[in-house]
Amino acid sequence: MSKPKQVTIVEVAAAAGVSIATVSNVLNRGGIRSSKETIRKVELAAEQLGYRRNTMAAGLSRSKTYEIGLILPGLTNYYGELAEHLQIEAHNAGYHLSVFSSGGFDPDIERRNLEVLLQRRVDGLICHGLAMGFESTRSIVNSGTPLVLINGWNWPEDIALGAVNLGFAAACKQSTKLLVERGCRALCYVGSKGSKVIDEQRRMGFNAGIGQYASDVIHEIVDYKDLDIEAFLQSLLQRHVAPVGIVAFDDHVALRILSAANMLQIEIPYQLQIIGINNDYIAKHSYPGISSWDIPYSYQAQTAIDKLLHKFGNKAESGEEREIEVPLTFIERESTKSKKTE
Repeated sequence: MSKPKQVTIVEVAAAAGVSIATVSNVLNRGGIRSSKETIRKVELAAEQLGYRRNTMAAGLSRSKTYEIGLILPGLTNYYGELAEHLQIEAHNAGYHLSVFSSGGFDPDIERRNLEVLLQRRVDGLICHGLAMGFESTRSIVNSGTPLVLINGWNWPEDIALGAVNLGFAAACKQSTKLLVERGCRALCYVGSKGSKVIDEQRRMGFNAGIGQYASDVIHEIVDYKDLDIEAFLQSLLQRHVAPVGIVAFDDHVALRILSAANMLQIEIPYQLQIIGINNDYIAKHSYPGISSWDIPYSYQAQTAIDKLLHKFGNKAESGEEREIEVPLTFIERESTKSKKTE
């Protein structure tokens, strides 16, 4: 006879018409006040579905599992490399890292990841700011799992212990300064609104740089999505005196701009100068090479793991700020540097 399927809180939430976080709070006595009607709906749905709280697992949740969960928006490019460095740092600290991808913001995958994490009772969680929403993440915290964010600015204190954020804003601000120093009298940021807060940080830095270093310079912000790059570059050079400077969302956007410029026979860096972010492999091996901001993966990973270890009690408190900014390092290549001036 097959073993009956165990009902999960995801199914209870769907039946009650409430969030997973609410079900977790009601059934696990999370401490967040819920209305009597909400409590009644959750308890009724749990009873009708035959949900039974796993008291053994709840007891085990008070003991160490030596497992840390990691949730990322995807596993390509920056995310994949970050996961590798976090895995090394977790291993060095005596922990196993379980990696989950939210599948490009797929709500079904997000719910499944959440269900697994709640069942496995990981000791702690590291989550990228783009990987999950507030309520989904809060349900994990309500179950007693400490959380550290990667690139999560201004999240509520009741959700996260803190965040380890890359200094995208500072990098974009300094990019405007460098481009002005290289003679650019018109600047443009080519962003990616689909990346939400990550793009917002870059835009903030670009605007701050314009205000401090380039108030007399013509500037504009465009979104990369659906952008006709060739027409865009032709228009830029027709409207402005060369060289024109571009701060790209990342090296992949920078490469596409560079490729279009090469096809149009735009001289780099005399007519057009480009700066990317991430210092990916393509930045070094493109032609010409793309100036970019290098990410200290190991330092960001170690800092995030250390924040969890402080909470676990394995290390003394460091007195660090709740949100730590990790500075990026500028790597200059031919897209901004003329060999004639070296």
